[in-house]
Amino acid sequence: MKLIVGLGNPELKHAGTRHNIGFDVIDRLAGTASFSSGKGNYRYSKINAPGGPLILVKPMTYMNLSGHAVVAAMNFWKIEREELLVICDDVNIPLGTIRLRAKGSAGGQNGLKHIIQSLGSEEFARLRVGVGVEPPPVSLSSFVLSKFTESEKKSIETVIPVCAEAVLDFASLGIEHAMTRFNGTVG
Repeated sequence: MKLIVGLGNPELKHAGTRHNIGFDVIDRLAGTASFSSGKGNYRYSKINAPGGPLILVKPMTYMNLSGHAVVAAMNFWKIEREELLVICDDVNIPLGTIRLRAKGSAGGQNGLKHIIQSLGSEEFARLRVGVGVEPPPVSLSSFVLSKFTESEKKSIETVIPVCAEAVLDFASLGIEHAMTRFNGTVG
């Protein structure tokens, strides 16, 4: 069993924003499956995948406190760090590019930062999705909370299914295989 966590913010006003790309990938993986309240501040859906069951989680804690939901889900489902994959936005890689890593720093992503603090470790897999590089006159928070432009939406609509495929590859063949196959993929 693998725990796949997509980071985002829960309110409807955040739908379609750069920060919610993790939720978008989780929704793609879930398809028509419904979400239930978890034993913690998260919503989840359990699906069967070629590599075994996947628990898809959307923290309801807001981005900067995502670690609380991740720890609660890991404890409830008895998930080890090797079975965890976190999906998040990244303003440091080009729009629509994806980058998988087996471990590493938060790289400025506050949701990852809180998960690392909460777990006491950087040793978990993550899938970063490029949401565009921050333009100079805009604050980082304004940028990640903004919606994609019409021209950017095409890249995002292309990359979300690629991300879902990368998650399934991780679940069945492991992070190293997924990194080799998908890193640098552009939607």
